[in-house]
Amino acid sequence: MSNKKYGFAVLGTGLIAKFHARAVLDTSGAELVAVCSRSQESADSFAASFGCAAYTSLEQMLQAPGVDVLMIATPSGAHLEPAIAAAQAGVHVLCEKPLEISVARAEQMIAAHQAAGTQLGCIFQLRHTPALQPVRDAIANGRFGTITHAAVYVPWWREPAYYKESCWHGTKSLDGGGALMNQSIHMIDILCSLMPPIKSVAAVISSAGHPWIEVEDAASASILFEGGAIGTIVGTTSSWPGRARRLEITGTDGTVVLEDDHLSIFEFKRKSAEDEQTRRLYSASAKLSGAAAPGAMDHLKHAACVQEFIQALDNDEPYAVSGAEACRSIALIERIYRAAGL
Repeated sequence: MSNKKYGFAVLGTGLIAKFHARAVLDTSGAELVAVCSRSQESADSFAASFGCAAYTSLEQMLQAPGVDVLMIATPSGAHLEPAIAAAQAGVHVLCEKPLEISVARAEQMIAAHQAAGTQLGCIFQLRHTPALQPVRDAIANGRFGTITHAAVYVPWWREPAYYKESCWHGTKSLDGGGALMNQSIHMIDILCSLMPPIKSVAAVISSAGHPWIEVEDAASASILFEGGAIGTIVGTTSSWPGRARRLEITGTDGTVVLEDDHLSIFEFKRKSAEDEQTRRLYSASAKLSGAAAPGAMDHLKHAACVQEFIQALDNDEPYAVSGAEACRSIALIERIYRAAGL
C-alpha cells in the first residue's frame, strides 16, 4: 500500500492512453486527475470516460493541483518535449515505450529529470509476465549451465490500414523504426534484462510486406553476447495471421521456451521438485495477444508498472525500468539498424 495518493495525468488520448488510464484507476495509491490532448473534443471525451479533468495545454495541466506524475502516451518520437516540460515543472514521468526513438533524445530526458530530482520511468509491461520469474530464477541459480543461445521472436501481423490510416506509424520521425522499435522492443527489452552485454551484431532488414512505409516491417539480427552465448532477434509485422511472441533460452544443462505468457518448455538436466508444479502453473495459453491486433491485451501488467512506480516514489528509490535501463533496448535496436546499413 502506498503511503500517499499520487495524482496521475495522461498526455494523449489514443489507444495506449486508455490502457494507462485503466491501469491508474485499478492501482492502489494512484488517482487519475487529468488528461491533455490538442483536441478539446478528444480531451473532453476521454475525461468523461475516465472521470478526470480535461486540458488542451500541457503547461496548464502540469501546473494543476494534484498532478504528481505525467504519463506520456503520445507517438514515440514526441516523448522528449513533454518529458522535459514535466521535469521543469517538478513532475515525475512514466512514459510509454520506447522512451524515445534514439538514445540521444532519451538521454536529454534523463538529464532533465536528474537535474530536477524527479523520477523518469518507462512502461515495459511484459516484464511483469508471471512466467518470466521462474526463468529469471533459473538463470540466477545457474540451472542452464553455460547459456549458449538466447532468442526472441515476434512474428506479428499488421493490416495495411494500420500504417496507411495513421499519421505516425511507419514513419522515421515519429515511429523511429518499425517492427523492431515499435512491436518487438518489448521482447528486446526482456532479452537485454536477462542476458550479458552485447559484443557484436549482424543484421538484415526489409519492408517487403508493407513497401510504402519508411521503416522496416521485418528484421533479423544475430548477436554475440559477452561470455560467448549467441543470440537471435526476429521481428516482423508482415507474418499473417500473427503468432505468439517467443523467448527461447538454452544451454548445456537446460532449455526454456516462453510463448506469450506461458511456458511451453521448462526442462533442466538437474531436476527440481518444483519443476512440474512450475510447468503446470504457467502452461496455460494466454487469452489475449497483440499478434494481429494492437488492442488485444488487458491493462493488468500496465497496472503493475504503475504500482511499481508508486513504490519507487514512496521509497525514494529508482524505478526498475529507469531512463537508463530503458535506453538499453533502444541502443541495441540502433546497433541493429547500423549493422543493417541504415
